[in-house]
Amino acid sequence: MKVDILAIGVHPDDIELSCSGTLLRHIDMGKQVALLDLTRRELGSRGTPEIRIAEAEKARQLMGAVARVNAGFADGFFTHNDENLRTIIRVVRKFRPEIILMNAVQDRHPDHARAANLTKEACYLSGLRKIETSDENGKAQEHWRPKAMYHYIQDYHLDADFVVEISEYMDKKIELIQTFESQFFSEGMTGPQTPISSKGFLDYQKQRCAVYGRQAGFDYAEGFNVIRNLGVKDLFHLS
Repeated sequence: MKVDILAIGVHPDDIELSCSGTLLRHIDMGKQVALLDLTRRELGSRGTPEIRIAEAEKARQLMGAVARVNAGFADGFFTHNDENLRTIIRVVRKFRPEIILMNAVQDRHPDHARAANLTKEACYLSGLRKIETSDENGKAQEHWRPKAMYHYIQDYHLDADFVVEISEYMDKKIELIQTFESQFFSEGMTGPQTPISSKGFLDYQKQRCAVYGRQAGFDYAEGFNVIRNLGVKDLFHLS
């Protein structure tokens, strides 16, 4: 199954919080999107890993992504090792994306930047012919390296290298976030209160998208960082 975009998040709600508006826009453009969660966020204060997996699948269906995979890494304790690199390589070679969206270059949660570095290295290694991997059926996989990799912005307010307008997708982005009912605000919710379980946190998500959109003349946008210079052939492609 080849896709146009593979979005990777270390926790099952990272993608929805940080780049789901961008994914919705591209799905509407006819692009194929797949999702990879590296952990089940088993260390989360609310809910369980099993609930999280069910919520992630519900979000996938609502988004319209063609597939969602969970790597099963240890939340909070996964390491930068050969086994984890090869796991990501197998997923990259399975979906053969043109573009990969991944965790923030730096952030409050230590898993985020660690996952970004792991993913970035795996994407490079995936393009090396002499690294051999097999799919779930034991069939040898061909090498593949995405054309571009972009870091979405998470908790820290980083300066964006570019933004993607999501004005018409802002409401659905919030709906996707709320799919993770065990984590985020919903009427009548129970369980321990956390910094992300208040209604104010959802309001903040809209506010930060408004901030990223403002300088580009958009109502709402999501911000991204790059690891290499962006290039265009036509200045009129920039807005």
